[in-house]
Order: sequence, then C-alpha cells, then structure tokens
Amino acid sequence: MRGSIAVAAALLMVTSASHAAGTAPLGQSEGKPLYRVEGNKVDPDTLAGWKTWRALACDRCHGARQEGLVGPSLIESLKVMTREQFKETLLNGRPERGMPGFANSKMVTDNLDNLYAYLKGRSDSKIPPGRLEELK
Repeated sequence: MRGSIAVAAALLMVTSASHAAGTAPLGQSEGKPLYRVEGNKVDPDTLAGWKTWRALACDRCHGARQEGLVGPSLIESLKVMTREQFKETLLNGRPERGMPGFANSKMVTDNLDNLYAYLKGRSDSKIPPGRLEELK
C-alpha cells in the first residue's frame, strides 16, 4: 500500500513539474513532449513548424496571432481539432471555404508534425505570439 501511494505521489510531482516548465502533452513519439517552451524559445522541431508557418504566409488568412481573419482562428480550431483532422485539412484543404491543399508542398509534408506542434502550443497558450528562437 505504501509503495502505491509513493508511486502515485511521484507521478503527481512529475506531472506538475512538466506543466510548470512549459512542456506539452506527449507527441506521437513515445515519451517525447509535443513541444517544449521556455519564454520565446522552443525546441528545434517546433521552431521548424513556426518557420513553416511564416514561409507559407498562413498569417494572411489566419492572422499573425492565429486569431483568424478570412480563415478561422487556429487558436480555437486547435482546441477541438485532432492531429489527424489537422493533417487532412492541411494536405487536402477546404476548397469550399477557400483554403487550398498543401499536399504538393515539400515544406508542408516534411514539417506537418512540427507545424501541428507549433499551432497546438499557440492554442494551448504555451507558446507566445511573435518571433521564436531555438531552445538549447
């Protein structure tokens, strides 16, 4: 019984410490957080997602802070959209709503998970808007 209580307490401490340090829910890789954040610094994969966001000029439709313009707010969308729904939307687009698909973009296909991590971090209010740097 004491052992079970000690294990539960240790798990609670690890979970609390993880949230305090700005880490995210686990990603698809076993044990790896979806993103890591400290101030305006993020892990290299999430930084690649942010660079993809900037290179594709997604802000023209979704706003510089992902707040939504002619396209929906990604802050709100990523609160309910699953990773699979995000990938399907990005690759195939939503032509009926004016969003093109990006399945032919190597930058998108190479950075799909990284872009998801960046936008999920923004939606979770863990990643600040604006310029990001690499967390070392």
